[in-house]
Amino acid sequence: MRSTCCHTDLCVQAVPVFKGLAEVELAKIAAITESSPYSKGSIVFREGQPADSLYVLNNGLMKLSQISHEGKQHNLRFLFPGDYFGQFDILQNKQHYATAEMLENGRVCRIHRKDLIPLIKQNADLAYSFLMTMSEQLRQAEEWAGALHILDVDKRLAKLLLHLYSKIGLQSGDQAINDFITLPAAKKEIAAMIGTTPETLSRKLNFFEENRIIEVCKRNIHIRNIRALNDIAEIGLDEVKNNGVEAVCT
Repeated sequence: MRSTCCHTDLCVQAVPVFKGLAEVELAKIAAITESSPYSKGSIVFREGQPADSLYVLNNGLMKLSQISHEGKQHNLRFLFPGDYFGQFDILQNKQHYATAEMLENGRVCRIHRKDLIPLIKQNADLAYSFLMTMSEQLRQAEEWAGALHILDVDKRLAKLLLHLYSKIGLQSGDQAINDFITLPAAKKEIAAMIGTTPETLSRKLNFFEENRIIEVCKRNIHIRNIRALNDIAEIGLDEVKNNGVEAVCT
């Protein structure tokens, strides 16, 4: 069932493209935004289908994946409440390069190109915001692509855990809760995302756990030392070890 999205909802206010817009402009965006519920396992759109909309995850958890020439699925990105996808498609007539699947029950907001383009043309602030957010996403994509080729596994894993912490852990104001994250996929899929093997991922997680940086229980991870994770992500595990892991992981 589709409905019009209230502009006070997360799906409009949380998107960087729309932040800073006047209340009257937000109301215009809300008026052209469709909101639809999806159950776990539902496909929002498939790779190869026409892409003509901006999507915003209102609540739940979504993954974007591609199928390789060998028929294997590769996870590209996980979307959390407030995350968005398809802003490039608003300006182009192309096909989806990925499939979007709900990993939890949730609600997705959608804004069609034909409805949004006229507003962009009429609002210089909105047009500028679009350019800035697309530039930022390109920068992040290039940074992560470079990380897969340059950074060692320890840095990649630390960066991923920090990213999940920023998306999951910090959403709660309860300190007892916000130190915990849940991996959004099986460890095999997480390993593929950071360009390593499940065995190597398990060894790295075990090392982090032995040094009191994290605590692992299946897919649940307790972040015990966020400073140590930041240090590993920035300077690497070898440098941290040279400086003394125990001195960092207190």
